[in-house]
Amino acid sequence: MTLNEIQNIPRISVVMPAFNEEKTIGKCIKKIQEVFTGNNFNGEIIVSDSSTDGTAGIAESLRAIVVHPVKRGYGYAYLEGFHKVKSDYIVMMDSDGTYNPSDIPAMIKSLESGADLVVGSRFKGKIYPGAMTPLHRYIGNPLLTLVLNLVFHTRFTDAHSGFRAIRREALEKLLLKTGGMEFASEMLVMASKKGLKIEEVPISYFPREAPSHLHSFADGWRHLRFILLMKPVPFLAIPGFIFSILGVTLMTLFYVSGNIETSHLHSFILGSILLIGGVQIVTMSINTEVYSIIHGYQEKHRLIEILLNYHSLEKFLALGGVLIVGGIILGISVFLDWITANFGGISQISTSVVALSLIVIGIQVISLSIFLSMMLLNDENGLRGAE
Repeated sequence: MTLNEIQNIPRISVVMPAFNEEKTIGKCIKKIQEVFTGNNFNGEIIVSDSSTDGTAGIAESLRAIVVHPVKRGYGYAYLEGFHKVKSDYIVMMDSDGTYNPSDIPAMIKSLESGADLVVGSRFKGKIYPGAMTPLHRYIGNPLLTLVLNLVFHTRFTDAHSGFRAIRREALEKLLLKTGGMEFASEMLVMASKKGLKIEEVPISYFPREAPSHLHSFADGWRHLRFILLMKPVPFLAIPGFIFSILGVTLMTLFYVSGNIETSHLHSFILGSILLIGGVQIVTMSINTEVYSIIHGYQEKHRLIEILLNYHSLEKFLALGGVLIVGGIILGISVFLDWITANFGGISQISTSVVALSLIVIGIQVISLSIFLSMMLLNDENGLRGAE
């Protein structure tokens, strides 16, 4: 590589997703170019465009690099844009005019000082009137940030800021893959799991000139769903286990005490509901955990190795079969008592509830085993090593 070619390599790449932003894309690009010139930055601007208006044409007329993602989505836009990056420092920035390019030098300075990822915090900086709705400012963003911090033991103040800077080598370690708004959470979670040095800097946040493309509840759910995928245990396994234990305890206590049909029937049925629901939640947690591991969101651990052993899966099938057979036997005994009573009234509600519970839980256990076996058929992450 010649000296001239080395000098022409951009030092900073600004990647911007765009969807029908013709009102603001030109202003954003010009402001970024002014920042490049004023700070002697050798930079490039990459617009990842999925627009149906004139956004792409405006960007190209201002010498920005325009790419077009195959699929529409916040994450897909960034993933496509990252493929074109040539520099060592990458700035992520929305193209709707809500962020101030003048904050870029402070973010680059943090990278130069040793940070791997810099997040622009709107809550540490200034949010101008009308820039963020009360729902997002006081409920949505703080709540989602709090959940992420609690689950992953992080300390972010603005986990959903769209203004970030990252080293290229750090980005390559994250192996990002989500295509929607949850991409913002995925980046922070994976960066924390990889032990990257993360810093926040105060930034300014301005009102949009065009209508927002955000869908408050749908996008919020996507973030929560991703956190659930990454950490199903605190959301599913622990509550499910507690419900199951409570259900078994209630059913056992009232069954031993007797006279269920006349004094504790509703409490006994409640115990059955808690048990069945708890087991369902636990099996859902296991399925989610295995799915997350297979798709590379987290690493395999000992418990999953045991569960995914084919011998263990066969034992689950056998256990489910035993539970179903036990439930059927109890059900037959109730039916025989009904015949003995000449199809009249009988007092076998508690036995019927136990029979139903055994059959339903047996079906749940068998379904778990079958689902895990199906996921193992397409195992691409070494889970077969558990055999």
